[in-house]
Amino acid sequence: MAEQDIYGSRFAGRDLPLEGIASRLPHPPIPAAPHPQTPILPAGTTSTVGLLGSTVLPSFNLHAAFAAVTYGLARYTDRVEGKDWLWPTSITANAWWNAIGTYVINDDLTIPEAWSRLDYSQKLLLGGVSVWGLRLLYRIVSRSAKRGRDDPRYAAVKKDERFWNLAFFSLFLPEAVAQTLISLPFTLSFRAPTQSGLASPPVTSIGGFLHSLSIFLFSAGFFLETAADYQLEAHKKADYDAGILREGVWGIVRHPNYLGDALIQASFSILLLSGNLLHPLAILAPVTNYIFLRFNGGNKEDENSRQDRYSKSDPLKAQQFKAYRQDVNSFWPDLNGLKSKWTQVAVAAGVGGMFAEWAARTLVH
Repeated sequence: MAEQDIYGSRFAGRDLPLEGIASRLPHPPIPAAPHPQTPILPAGTTSTVGLLGSTVLPSFNLHAAFAAVTYGLARYTDRVEGKDWLWPTSITANAWWNAIGTYVINDDLTIPEAWSRLDYSQKLLLGGVSVWGLRLLYRIVSRSAKRGRDDPRYAAVKKDERFWNLAFFSLFLPEAVAQTLISLPFTLSFRAPTQSGLASPPVTSIGGFLHSLSIFLFSAGFFLETAADYQLEAHKKADYDAGILREGVWGIVRHPNYLGDALIQASFSILLLSGNLLHPLAILAPVTNYIFLRFNGGNKEDENSRQDRYSKSDPLKAQQFKAYRQDVNSFWPDLNGLKSKWTQVAVAAGVGGMFAEWAARTLVH
């Protein structure tokens, strides 16, 4: 079923005013008469409830299906970390399905035709989430392969004999809900660009600044994620018993990879805002991601696991970790973190990303 609404002649039961809205629509402007290849949403989807039913609900169904399959495989192999593999895979696959797949399958477009219907901001968004997702998936899979067993974070919860009977509803399905919310920028901008354009706050006067800001945040965040993983692996290879890593980007905050992820997810919404494609519902994405990283499956889960493991098996590391927590902020850098040379390198990476994107855009256009 075709699921993108070209507004036609009626909106919420009243005539839709076509004059004066062109500047609020994604560019190039959408014509008043639908193109023969442009899919049309069913009547009523211009309302919030209709939009949720036509875009968000199918997105949740996709994530829930992925979660069910992953749960089965994780239970069979007794490795809870399967849900960690799913996190970047599911979000990236959702973006590609909404941007390309649904139009190829449901509307008989070729992949190049589906790609060409995206505007520049949408193409940049799809490229950004793909780079983020593939890098994170590679990191998770390679770390899992080297370890050869389940992530130690899940050792404690698996001691409960009821764990696997409850895990789908306590772990896998809640993460599918979180993934659905985090995917809102992709779901709404790709499946309902007209409604997103109409609902997006007008930012014409600062659109260029917001575009550059989004590229800066993505580039700086990507650097933090990549550098954090590289430095941690190098630290382990140099001397596994060297103690808690506090150098490099790990001296900025205790979770530079999570900070980088938060910056990347925020950059997606800002990019859509700069292109007049940010539906207000999409703001839930970076908020949900931040809450998840800080208070649910990220920061909190990691630190509780490390503290428990160190206290039982490595008293020296337990003392070092306690001092680390006292000296370095968890997520947002303090003044000392901001003055770190690695913060300056991250800023430089953000600026470099801005200029690289500007140069590429100039050459292409």
